[in-house]
Amino acid sequence: MATNDHETNKNLNQLDCSFMYTQILKEILLTIKFKPEHLEEFINFCREQFAKNDTELKNIKLFEQEYYDHTPIWWYTSECFLYPMLNRALRLMDVDIIIKIGFFIRNLHDDIEQLYSKQFAGYHSGKTLTLYRGQGLSKSNFDQMMKTKGGLIAFNNFLSTSKNRDISLDFARKTLSNLELVGIFFAMAIDPSKSTTPFASIIGVSEFADEDEVLFSMHTIFRIHDIKPINENDRLFQVDLIMTSDSDKDLEMLASRMRKETFSDAEGWYKLGLVLIKMGHLDKAQQIYEILLKQATNESDKAPIYNQLGRIKDFQEKEKEAVKFYEKSLEIYQKTPPPNRLNIAYVYNGIGNAYRNMNDYSKALLSHGIALEIRQELLSSADPDVGYSHNNLGMVYERMKDYTNALSSYKKALEILQQKLSSADPNLGFLYYNIGNTYYNMGAYSQALPFYERAVDTAERALPSNHPRLRNWRNSLKLVKMRL
Repeated sequence: MATNDHETNKNLNQLDCSFMYTQILKEILLTIKFKPEHLEEFINFCREQFAKNDTELKNIKLFEQEYYDHTPIWWYTSECFLYPMLNRALRLMDVDIIIKIGFFIRNLHDDIEQLYSKQFAGYHSGKTLTLYRGQGLSKSNFDQMMKTKGGLIAFNNFLSTSKNRDISLDFARKTLSNLELVGIFFAMAIDPSKSTTPFASIIGVSEFADEDEVLFSMHTIFRIHDIKPINENDRLFQVDLIMTSDSDKDLEMLASRMRKETFSDAEGWYKLGLVLIKMGHLDKAQQIYEILLKQATNESDKAPIYNQLGRIKDFQEKEKEAVKFYEKSLEIYQKTPPPNRLNIAYVYNGIGNAYRNMNDYSKALLSHGIALEIRQELLSSADPDVGYSHNNLGMVYERMKDYTNALSSYKKALEILQQKLSSADPNLGFLYYNIGNTYYNMGAYSQALPFYERAVDTAERALPSNHPRLRNWRNSLKLVKMRL
């Protein structure tokens, strides 16, 4: 569940960035053609996870033998390892498990979507359904929800609801036995004709055919209409939700850019690797690209894969390996007619970053200069890629302690990127951080402070909470405050 956990004077239409990342992961998973071996790999993984649990090992064997004999909804609602594993992975954004269980996410979503089409075909707008859900919520999460009354709340996971008010309310009451939880009784107003997330009644489809359950696919967004105590109980609350197509505009703009940057015509696994790099899951991205490299039959298909492996190695601080991958990519791009000069610029950009990290500044400036020249020739002067090139040159000058040229390059980048990127874009945060760093190295701590603050604020909006960049930027902010 994602809510705005910022101060009450912040925009109530903000959502946690985990919503955007899991949404993009889902979109990519829905494009991948999974094979039988993906099911086998998942089963082997589950056997390792539950090696000492005889009950679940029996369930895993049943899952292996009878997976295709039942619908995905039936499996999702059965009392076994699948439901808790899936929703825990989505809630915690456990990318490794999300990918392993990706075949089932796709199957379950498709199953719900088919039922939605059958059940709500020709449904007239304005006719509202009310559905219910009872659950426990930690006190800290409840406090966050109270702050966002009138704002947005999103469910990253598959969402089980009921048409039966009493059963759901009873479920909320039962959670009160845990003194650490607040009982929440959600009452959800739904207009099926306006829903952007498929959902369906699963009576007769789930393992428990007599339950009046309605199951939503991932990424339902609601507006919090009201929060009120039930019978004056200070630990039991009714939360009235209205389904909405509204979204967090900053995150939606960032998501649109990420979709564009992951190349809409690229193969699903390749796109998945790009998103994992952005999320900081480098080892998992590397595994994907190494598999894709083995599967590639044409040299032209290998060029972008080598380029991404170069990026990964650079982020892992293995710059010499990075340069080797970049050079392989560049060689293929230059030989493939007609040469795609923008792709060539992209590779030179990576080479420049690697040489900068190796402290070979002359080669870094040369590579970034070539990338900038190509981009200025082929793109608008206000294109974000031109801004990125100015930023990269600034980083080299900063390393050289040429702070005048560094700030000049950064300000050229800032002029472009502030106009073109969402305020929640981590690339903009990276630029703020670079400017702050330059002022810090100059001893101008009061000038560094606001840029570090902007960098951290952007990262908190746009990066997963465990991303290493966020941790580093917070440390820099603490250091500059100590200097003042």
